[in-house]
Amino acid sequence: MLLFMGQFALFTYLRPYLETASEFPIETLSLTLLLMGLAGVAGTVAISKLLQTRLFSLLIIIPAVMATLAVGMILTNTLPILVVGMLIAWGFFGTAAPVGWGTWVSRYIADDAEAGGGLSVAVIQLGITAGAAIGGYLFDTVGWWGPFMLAAAILALSSVLAAAAWRNSRGVTA
Repeated sequence: MLLFMGQFALFTYLRPYLETASEFPIETLSLTLLLMGLAGVAGTVAISKLLQTRLFSLLIIIPAVMATLAVGMILTNTLPILVVGMLIAWGFFGTAAPVGWGTWVSRYIADDAEAGGGLSVAVIQLGITAGAAIGGYLFDTVGWWGPFMLAAAILALSSVLAAAAWRNSRGVTA
């Protein structure tokens, strides 16, 4: 849930961020979002090959990278080329992340896949809704950077909890 909450706390407010904080003209904004989408396709293809041997590594690394990108977008909002580069990376990792979690659900709840899938959909929807709602509140009250900081914090926590899940799956106690 935290991955989706963090992802959509930021993703929902990309357009106003690009228009106001980074002052992108509409043409640049549209091209940036297209490049993000194409990077997402590449990320989905890339992760499919890695999931067979690196599932938990990906579930730990992807939200950590996304948290770093969220902070980076705050710090470099006036440097368009860096913002575009980070958003391409966000598209690559952000689209690959749900594939990783879907794989985790199918592997670790394989004996009751239907219940696991239903629970996964409910948790994802709750995460998206909560992230977008809290991000919107922060956008309105503290400014454009509020949802980005929220996303960074939640994504970092997602990474930590994925590491704990990995340790738990190996029988290692904290």
